[in-house]
Amino acid sequence: MPTRTRRRDTPPPKTGSSETEVLRGFLDYLRASIAAKVDGAPEPQVRTAAVPSGTNLLGLLNHLTFVERAIFLGDEVADWQATFQAASADSVADVVARYRETVERANEVLDGCIDLAAPVLRPRPGRPAPSVRWALTHTIEETGRHAGHADILRELIDGATGR
Repeated sequence: MPTRTRRRDTPPPKTGSSETEVLRGFLDYLRASIAAKVDGAPEPQVRTAAVPSGTNLLGLLNHLTFVERAIFLGDEVADWQATFQAASADSVADVVARYRETVERANEVLDGCIDLAAPVLRPRPGRPAPSVRWALTHTIEETGRHAGHADILRELIDGATGR
């Protein structure tokens, strides 16, 4: 059984009162939480499946990178299932850095979106884009769901708990 280490729990974010500030505040909170959960996780356990579905900690963050790129940057994803595995040449630091860079780029797109009902401004001409509200809500849901998985997987790996 892994030695238990507990990180300080981070309380929910303090945000402004507008819908946009609340949605973006919670999304950034979840993004930071899952990146921190993966950052520093040991090899090879970080990419070893701990459950029958094959889900692994590094794969979750790799998948969320593709989610952010598809929703906010307009990237096409041919095989969503394949996004749950990081390349064997990628280190934990590589995957975390790529996720954080993608989040920065997604936030740049969101900074240009002032109407939650308007489509996301993204470079994908001729293709419909979801509304900013839908994109934020879906990304919060997707990130929150996988952050919960990551909490359990990280605890199984080395006992680390907390947000």
